[in-house]
Amino acid sequence: MKKADIFEFFRRLAEANPDPVTELEYGRDNVYQLLVAVVLSAQSTDVGVNKATRALFREVTKPDQMIELGEEGLKEHIKTIGLFNSKAKNVIALSEILVRDYGGEVPADRDALVTLPGVGRKTANVVMNSAFGAETFAVDTHIFRVGNRTGLAKGKTPLAVELGLEKKVPQPFRIGAHHWLILHGRYICKARTPECWRCPVVDLCSFKAKVLEKPKSRAD
Repeated sequence: MKKADIFEFFRRLAEANPDPVTELEYGRDNVYQLLVAVVLSAQSTDVGVNKATRALFREVTKPDQMIELGEEGLKEHIKTIGLFNSKAKNVIALSEILVRDYGGEVPADRDALVTLPGVGRKTANVVMNSAFGAETFAVDTHIFRVGNRTGLAKGKTPLAVELGLEKKVPQPFRIGAHHWLILHGRYICKARTPECWRCPVVDLCSFKAKVLEKPKSRAD
């Protein structure tokens, strides 16, 4: 995708959604709850995580409270989420590290974040962007697909796509870019049948197998 097309790509997404935010629910300005929610969201949907964390986050707002709740107590809250056993173990362990090494605060440093149990590069990038305003690009399955399909940032690995986005996304779109791309992949540029017929950037996309007409439903 050419430089001018990339700018126009994001300009249109920004025009449609000027203030993109994560769909994960957490307390206002509560970076710890955001971190926990993102850790829990691995291989799970945001909808499923939000259902599990609503009651949890009313009870737990900081890491020492999570430690007091304990692994078994946490499991009761998140047992509807995939991989809840290992996620509960990781959340308790990272909470203990935050209390022990960081005074109960989430560090605003990606290198420090990725040392926490259950926190990979993608999770660290989400936290750095959403909580601390860093120009990071968290590449999940949606962004990986959109980057490759549209020609925006092609790569064989999530890291390759991330580095491509880091190089190509222009200002003033760098802070919101990963939110726009996630939402675009989640609701329009879907994995099975991309809804190209209603895509605002369809003319800028290099995907050859565009679905330009809405498939007829059985009712039709």
